[in-house]
Amino acid sequence: MLILFLPLFLMLILIGLPVVFALMAAPFAMIMAEGDTRNVVAGLYRNLYNGMDSFPLMALPFFMLAGEIMNRGGITMRLVEFAQAFMGHMRGGLAHVNILSSMLFAGLSGSAVADTSAIGSTMIPAMEKNGYTRRFAAAITAASSVIGPIIPPSGIMIIYAYVMGESVASLFLAGIVPGILVGVGLMVMVRLMADRYDLPKAERIVHKNQTITPVEYWVSFALLRINFAGLLMALYSFIAGPVGLARVNDAGDTVHALNLWVVFAALLVASHFILMGYRKRVTSDFRIVCKKAVAPLQTPIIILGGILVGVFTPTEASAIAVAYALIVSFFVLRSMKFSDLSGVLTRSAIATSAVLLLVGAAVAFKTVVALSYAPQILSDYILSLSENPLVLLFLINVLLFVVGMFLDAGPAIIILGPILGPIFVDMGVHPVHFAIIMSVNLTVGLATPPMGLVLFVASTVSGERVETIARAILPFLAVEIAVIFLITYVPAISMTVPYLAGFLGCAPDVGFSACISPVPIQ
Repeated sequence: MLILFLPLFLMLILIGLPVVFALMAAPFAMIMAEGDTRNVVAGLYRNLYNGMDSFPLMALPFFMLAGEIMNRGGITMRLVEFAQAFMGHMRGGLAHVNILSSMLFAGLSGSAVADTSAIGSTMIPAMEKNGYTRRFAAAITAASSVIGPIIPPSGIMIIYAYVMGESVASLFLAGIVPGILVGVGLMVMVRLMADRYDLPKAERIVHKNQTITPVEYWVSFALLRINFAGLLMALYSFIAGPVGLARVNDAGDTVHALNLWVVFAALLVASHFILMGYRKRVTSDFRIVCKKAVAPLQTPIIILGGILVGVFTPTEASAIAVAYALIVSFFVLRSMKFSDLSGVLTRSAIATSAVLLLVGAAVAFKTVVALSYAPQILSDYILSLSENPLVLLFLINVLLFVVGMFLDAGPAIIILGPILGPIFVDMGVHPVHFAIIMSVNLTVGLATPPMGLVLFVASTVSGERVETIARAILPFLAVEIAVIFLITYVPAISMTVPYLAGFLGCAPDVGFSACISPVPIQ
């Protein structure tokens, strides 16, 4: 069965059949060839439904809806103006602005395609007007958009967590530093290219005569101080033990010498005076640009903050994100009308149905693949190549990169995750670490020719040919590949944040090295 199964699936993909139908058609043909028609219902249709009938997967439609609301509510332009105010003065400034905008937008949508469409429609014309070539503008937009599914929230990490039984929160936290690292790496490449290719010089772009409504002003005023006080509170909690302001009792609970609400109130007052002192050092227009970005940028803070504190689960956080996006768009920014809601819901429903159908079909695909003993056969083959885990990690990165060139990240994760994950976990790679390796690698595949989805979106937005963008994107792909190998061989990059937050499930007395490698590599 295995001999015919995978070639049939690949042939259907190559002739242009949509992935969801190829996933269903290949196992259907194999079942019919065996003459066991009862498995058509049990192995396909039932698994198709069960694959979609999952509470954790409810996070996907909610996050997609939140991103759609934010995009329709004019959030993208505010993020671009905010990025321009901070980085527009650097050499190759608008390229840096493009990358920073993608990093900020990643915390709202979690989708590379949404990032390419939203940021590209704004930044590509602006960059071309400023003296950049259209192919360069499209290339940097496509390259930076892959940050979207890495920095939380991330749709592909939700899929991976569902398929592999991992914690969504731990994957979200593990993606923060790698996502930032990709963004910083792209900025370094832009700076290196700035002099060689004579990228346009720029100046700090702050539009004059900025206005802000009273409601948005006071909401931003309060949120800025609360967030700054929260940051100081986290710093206080970190140093309270060493300076003697906190101790651990016999029950293992932390007891603070001072009432935490009193400490927070004091830090809130301190935050106000610190921000008022900073206010005098910038112009009025710059302050307003920053204030207009505060409410949108609160979304990832609410999502991650609520998950870390334990107020809600990632699935509940996605629903909170939708509620917050509605409140901000309708009542704070007043950038949406109720007549816009039907279009937003329709687009979100179509996008969500496509993703969930794909997940359901892939679960049915996975079930039939398991019956063919493919995981065991592939596992034996991989382990026969080398006994060195470092060599195998290199080879698996090459495999994932090639797969990502032809297959979308979601289906690739669902198909290969259950096969490859257990192999490397048995070899001593932490499951969360392998999840990040796989997710980042396949996400970068979205921007690689010949089938990279964001290349086609960037081509549509810019009007440039895909082949032209593919050539211009090569230096940025080199940076992202370097980051992939850095993440692979330096686990601390992705594992430190979830470890410090206590989401790796390690005992309190287990050290960092033992925690991130549950089975020591021989």
